[in-house]
Amino acid sequence: MNQPTSASMPTRPGRRVGIDVGSVRVGVAASDPAALLATPVVTVSRDADPTAPHPTDLDEIAAVVAELEAVEVVVGLPRTLAGDEGAAAEAARTYAGRLSERIAPVPVRLVDERLTTVDAHRNLRASGVEGRRQRSVVDQAAAVLILQTALDAERSSGRPPGELVRTGGRKPRTKDRRR
Repeated sequence: MNQPTSASMPTRPGRRVGIDVGSVRVGVAASDPAALLATPVVTVSRDADPTAPHPTDLDEIAAVVAELEAVEVVVGLPRTLAGDEGAAAEAARTYAGRLSERIAPVPVRLVDERLTTVDAHRNLRASGVEGRRQRSVVDQAAAVLILQTALDAERSSGRPPGELVRTGGRKPRTKDRRR
């Protein structure tokens, strides 16, 4: 009798939420409870003042996480093609840290998202979505790509994807962290 291999099964069951952080909008995606397939959920407008005591974009995302009873949130980390981190990556790290504090004890992980927005635009164009209409859904499509990549990586490796976001301002203790 053939038994499924660990590479074909999710290591940890439960819904995941994927986040694509943009300067204007945040795309949100979610997985099914078996953590196999990512689908779009919503695009949330970013607050004009991200340092406000209660940014509504974080509140909206926290509500989605609670409603879906998510076991984890995956935030895209936009690295350069060379793997370096610039201003956009630092903004994503900051956002992930603030989200982590808001939704604790649900863990937040950062995963490499190189070219997901480019791929999302390409996929939308290929499916016939016009340029203006793309703006409202490209962030969701990028969040789907980020989350699906994380789900697939976990299934193939047997380990949680990316880097765990630590609350309280502590930096992760990894030797390969780039600045």
